[in-house]
Amino acid sequence: MSKPSTTSHWRIPLVRELAIVLAIKLVILIAIKMIWFTEPTSPVNGSVRVNERLLGTIEPQSQPLRVDDEEPPK
Repeated sequence: MSKPSTTSHWRIPLVRELAIVLAIKLVILIAIKMIWFTEPTSPVNGSVRVNERLLGTIEPQSQPLRVDDEEPPK
């Protein structure tokens, strides 16, 4: 009977290259996750902005504008 070879799989160049590529990809994915997906953020006055967008409500103006007055920037 012949003995099975006890050589390590890490001695094969293809296995080493694949392991290195997978390790690099894993590091890149973790870095992207940490940079862009740390925690959810909610905008200031988010519910008010959503209501304005969906329901079309407009805040009433405090004083009517005259002809020579400029509109305030929105």
